[in-house]
Amino acid sequence: MATTAPPDATLSPLPRADGSAKYSYAGYTVTATVTGPIEAQRRDEHAYEAHVDVIVRPAAGVGGTRERHLESILQSSLSQLILVKNFPRTLIQIVLQVEATPDNDYVNTKLVQTSLNFPIIPALLQTAVLALLSAAMPMRATATSAVVAVVSQDGTSRTVADASARDIETAQSVHVLAFTSQDELLLAESEGDFTVEEWDDVYETAKRICCQSGASKAGIEMLVDDESLNGPDMRQFLRSTLETKVDADLHWK
Repeated sequence: MATTAPPDATLSPLPRADGSAKYSYAGYTVTATVTGPIEAQRRDEHAYEAHVDVIVRPAAGVGGTRERHLESILQSSLSQLILVKNFPRTLIQIVLQVEATPDNDYVNTKLVQTSLNFPIIPALLQTAVLALLSAAMPMRATATSAVVAVVSQDGTSRTVADASARDIETAQSVHVLAFTSQDELLLAESEGDFTVEEWDDVYETAKRICCQSGASKAGIEMLVDDESLNGPDMRQFLRSTLETKVDADLHWK
């Protein structure tokens, strides 16, 4: 199995936005901007909370059904993280521009439309969370996400973290899960055929990637022989990215 480069992120690459972030991992590169809270149009105005508007722009062409589906998933998840009740009658807009995707993400017609959505969701969600942190947006928690595929080989199934496009093409099921920094399940999207036991394996694999701290995760990895079960420690990555930004901002002191 080819080694995937570790995730990379930059906070506030666009100085004129309220908040921005650029995130790259698994062949995806996404840039996000956050604007708000700003005055909402009457159609979006809510008397008791802010309206979260998510816009996804594809790497090529004009957005369509795929992007609207992604926006719906992200809006539901991010609205649970942002303290929307702190800003009634306002709008918080998050724009996600996809800059790069794996080579066959758009041209592989063997993948159904929904499967095409799944691999990019963690990159979009991670970039949005980083941009919200860059904007100093009040949030009840942060979130990390992972995509896991169940691949069948020689009559046995195994879970593959950070599945490639080829893994997803041949997988019997694909899953995207996200967890908050309080270890709560925030998002669970699945497609394909899978058993309860396979779902349990997917859940544990995704939770290990999203929730385990560096020290405890290292202990778990000693018991795991299959490298495909191990993904990056996303919680530690998020923490280190913020620490790097804070150190750079306070360097003058």
